[in-house]
Amino acid sequence: MYIESVPNRGSPPAILLRESFREDGRVRKRTLANLSAWPTQLVEGFRTLLKGGVAVAVDGIRARRALPHGHAAAVLGTMRAIGLDRLLGKPADKRLAPLAIALIASRLISPTSKLATGRELAADTAASSLGRLLGLGAVDEVELYRALDWLGARQSAIETALARRHLADGALVLYDLSSSWFEGQRCELARFGYSRDGKKGKLQIVYGLLCAANGCPVAVEVFEGNTADPMTLAGQIDKLKGRFGLSRVVLVGDRGMITSARIRDELKPAGLDWITALRAPQIRALLDTGVFQLSLFDQRDLAEITAPEFPGERLVVCKNPLLAEERARKREDLLQATEAALAKLADQIARGTGPRGQDQIARAVGRIENRYKLAKLFDLAVAEDGFSFARNTARIAAEARLDGFYVIRTSVEDKALAADRVVGAYKDLAHVERAFRSLKTVDLHLRPIYHWLAPRVRAHVFLCMLACHVEWHMRERLKPMLFDDEDPIAAARERASIVAPAQPSPAALRKRASKLTANGRPVHSFQSLLRDLATCTLNEMTTTLNDAYSFTLVATPTPIQAQAFHLLAVDPTKL
Repeated sequence: MYIESVPNRGSPPAILLRESFREDGRVRKRTLANLSAWPTQLVEGFRTLLKGGVAVAVDGIRARRALPHGHAAAVLGTMRAIGLDRLLGKPADKRLAPLAIALIASRLISPTSKLATGRELAADTAASSLGRLLGLGAVDEVELYRALDWLGARQSAIETALARRHLADGALVLYDLSSSWFEGQRCELARFGYSRDGKKGKLQIVYGLLCAANGCPVAVEVFEGNTADPMTLAGQIDKLKGRFGLSRVVLVGDRGMITSARIRDELKPAGLDWITALRAPQIRALLDTGVFQLSLFDQRDLAEITAPEFPGERLVVCKNPLLAEERARKREDLLQATEAALAKLADQIARGTGPRGQDQIARAVGRIENRYKLAKLFDLAVAEDGFSFARNTARIAAEARLDGFYVIRTSVEDKALAADRVVGAYKDLAHVERAFRSLKTVDLHLRPIYHWLAPRVRAHVFLCMLACHVEWHMRERLKPMLFDDEDPIAAARERASIVAPAQPSPAALRKRASKLTANGRPVHSFQSLLRDLATCTLNEMTTTLNDAYSFTLVATPTPIQAQAFHLLAVDPTKL
């Protein structure tokens, strides 16, 4: 039996209950009842029964549980779209791979400790639909650590696969270092060193990130916390040439990383090109020897030169007036702060409340010098009963000569890379800085680190790098909805010169000013959009007639959520 709606010219259609039967080899049908007078709700319920379903009154359906779902669907769908789940491999224990996927996705959804992550994934205590989508069931932190260990052991193979996708011979490769503090005293990697986080008195680790020219993270390596930047370069060269199989790339690193010694001893023997910058003393030496004149930059902000001190290299001298103003302002502020501190100390000594004797006074003055780092710009004379100080105007003027100047050095020929593109490539290191910001603070919260075992620390950092890789792909797709600039070509046209600060495109300016996207919807940050998507819930429904009968129902996405799923090419109902 079935219900059929029959058109009835200008009148409402006739709703007929019919059955089909076979007669003389032909399929025929007959009408059993006319249901036209029935309410629509009753007809549809009857139709459901005839199809083998269960018809229940509206007030007989209730939600047994509602799980935040949209953000988990977006992250997991993106991981599958970019094939990251397939890159992880197939372990003998089939449970390890979905647990590793859950760990990566959790860094984006809710970056917490492994204990808290286990509770948020477990079926009984789930804080999102992620565990359900991956079919994890009960989860505890012990098996999460097993999955983390397995993921760490796969790091080399996964990074090689990512490099195959995002790097190629002759490509630019960005490399930079950062550090994060460590909780505890037992990890062999934790050392006291220069803290980029400003955490004095804390042990730390150092890690180097390799990115493609567009900023996509590809590989990461963890070092002991007191490792100097240049000492990490040899390992990256071996990785690029050996593991990744790249015979020629252009390695881009800052002046503290790619030094003259590293170029001579490591990059040149490996046959790799580089782009880096000169240190201030090297620039001053070029100016003093007359290699370039400051008058060159009265009408221009970029000039390419050569120098015998750097054979076979191109030097691109740049002057940024805005940078010059900022450095002059900062120097003056520090000079005034130093003078105020020295004057306060001199007053204390004069009143008899300060240090006494030449040695103690010298140490007190030294502490002020170390605080502001401007001792070379002052003339200081320490005596038994006090000290005198004054600005050294000649040294200050010499220092100010180079305000706003920087020099990019490269081994790449001008036919392969013009001068402005060399400068742009060096400035692209800002992509790595943004990745570090995402890793450490805003999105993924790599720090603080509580692991004790060195392999676990390395695996934890690698896990966060993979999450950063997924986030990069999501941001690229979601740019029309985020504050991110979606039109880099238009942004480049707004820039007077590659030396000048980057400018947003007109579309980005409109988004920032109005806080609305092109289609009139609110602009999101990446995190606020994930929180919005989380409200698209996965609901476990049941009926009052039979509590054992249940079905799942995904909430209808809002227009903003629907747009995000469309941009990500993710269907939240089919994961």
